[in-house]
Amino acid sequence: MSVGPLACLNIETKAVHKMTAPEGYIDAHCHLAAKEFNQDITEVIERAKQANVLAVLVVPEFRDEFERVLHLSQEFPGFVIPCLGLHPVQGEPPDGQRSVTLPDFTDVDKAIEENQERLVAIGEVGLDFSPRFAKGDEEKKEQREVLRRQIELAKKYDLPLNVHSRSAGRPTIDFLKEHGAEKVLLHAFDGRPSIALRGVEYGYYFSIPPSIIRSEQQKLVKQLPLDRILLETDSPALGPEKQERNEPKNIHIACDYIAQIKNISTDEVMKTTTENALRLFPKLRSLMHR
Repeated sequence: MSVGPLACLNIETKAVHKMTAPEGYIDAHCHLAAKEFNQDITEVIERAKQANVLAVLVVPEFRDEFERVLHLSQEFPGFVIPCLGLHPVQGEPPDGQRSVTLPDFTDVDKAIEENQERLVAIGEVGLDFSPRFAKGDEEKKEQREVLRRQIELAKKYDLPLNVHSRSAGRPTIDFLKEHGAEKVLLHAFDGRPSIALRGVEYGYYFSIPPSIIRSEQQKLVKQLPLDRILLETDSPALGPEKQERNEPKNIHIACDYIAQIKNISTDEVMKTTTENALRLFPKLRSLMHR
């Protein structure tokens, strides 16, 4: 049976429609493996779904959270999407925290290799030059080496990087570029907008948490192009209220505030940031479902 031009057009339209972004939010960076969620993780995820969150990218902060991240992705398949990576700050909070060392990296590469098919990104990785962690050049040198090794893993397995850059905006962006990192999300960026725009030139993305409503980074949101912005919560941190546990359901607060600053609709922000997430994390579309 022959297929007429109109039928062909309908088929093509349906194919395009299938590739459009789903309606809802993607939390591009959160810590649901943190102990703060041990008692009520099911309820937290249910509240997120009720708030129209489509998926959450869960990153570990400490090495001993790797297994918990993977377990959550199995317990909540298609919603909790795992990332693995070694954060630049390790040790037990608050008093035992310290700058990452090379021995901390032992078996991290093995864990990433073994789970590469399940991962949507390598993270949370990066640099943290806060004076209480990076007290001198030696700490900064080790942080850079740990990050370099993870950039190489990202290139090897063709995975994006989910990046931390506290008190190290310029050094982090410059280091990523120098070492050939191409697919990058800089979460909760605290550097100057001019430095962020350098990252935009390199093709990097930036995610905005609900704490933007009480942050000094509103100028950053004004200057970042919308097609380089994602949404995140960084739960349990960076919520709308300081010292209160944050959770993914609060992601709409970041969306609403971005819309207000840019004088556009919240629907446009939600739609574009979700499209951006699907573009930056190519495996995400196939891993997520409602």
